[in-house]
Amino acid sequence: MSQPAPIRIASGPISAEISPYGAELQRLQDAEGRDLLWDGDPAFWTGRAPILFPVVGVVNAGVIHVDGQAYPMPKHGFARHSLFEVVVQQSDRVVFRLEASEETRAAYPFEFQLDIDFTCARNRLQMLAELKNVGDVPLPASFGFHPALRWPLPYGGAREDHIVRFAQNEPRPIRRIDGDGLLRPEPEPTPVEGASFAVRDALFEDDALIFDAITSRSLRFGAPGTQALYIDFPIMPLLGIWTKPGAGYLCIEPWQGVADPEGYAGEFRDKPGVVEIAPGATKPFVMHITLEEAPLPE
Repeated sequence: MSQPAPIRIASGPISAEISPYGAELQRLQDAEGRDLLWDGDPAFWTGRAPILFPVVGVVNAGVIHVDGQAYPMPKHGFARHSLFEVVVQQSDRVVFRLEASEETRAAYPFEFQLDIDFTCARNRLQMLAELKNVGDVPLPASFGFHPALRWPLPYGGAREDHIVRFAQNEPRPIRRIDGDGLLRPEPEPTPVEGASFAVRDALFEDDALIFDAITSRSLRFGAPGTQALYIDFPIMPLLGIWTKPGAGYLCIEPWQGVADPEGYAGEFRDKPGVVEIAPGATKPFVMHITLEEAPLPE
């Protein structure tokens, strides 16, 4: 199936291109046309910034359970492989919509409306997802952002010099997934020292770093003395950070939800990280990517 052309939005020093297929960010550039987002090189990973809905990660045995019935559910859900409708298109903003259909009900027997709103505002790309329950029963769901940022960023810093620095100290343990993509029961020591850690391929030999007890709601990614990116996730309770060792990207992924714990076979609505939305109500999910206007001193 041929995919629709991406839609470009821009404002000041930031421009973005987003595809209606998956409502996936395809390109993020600064005023000089330097790419800040991974290009989807299939040698490593064809994704760029998939939308994760209605699950984050893998579900046990590839199914969710709703009222005792099993429904097939792919890794990260079906939104990333769905064609969204364009409901707003302006020079600096575009809004995509996905609604329940016969196809989605076969995997997720609920009525919903999911809007993904991308806005360029000066040096910031704002991403707002709004999930509305248009049915008459509580709507259980998880949601996640998954942008792959360039590593190294195009501002002169060496790959091995890039650092993730959180807004606060983060001493708590992290979580990992097993070989089947399921959440291991035991936490592991965090690589964060104080508020920061140096990004190294070896950290990702066991897949993603999962921060399920994070206090910070923002971080800085970049090399000291160079321009960097700030990532804000003000209402997202979990964070995944991931790459394939050797690849030219670092995914910084605010989540509402996580992969199934090992052996989980309970109801989807009872799974850790799932939220329930009352009939007629709407739940927002927010992430911002901001280009630092001037580098911090070393």
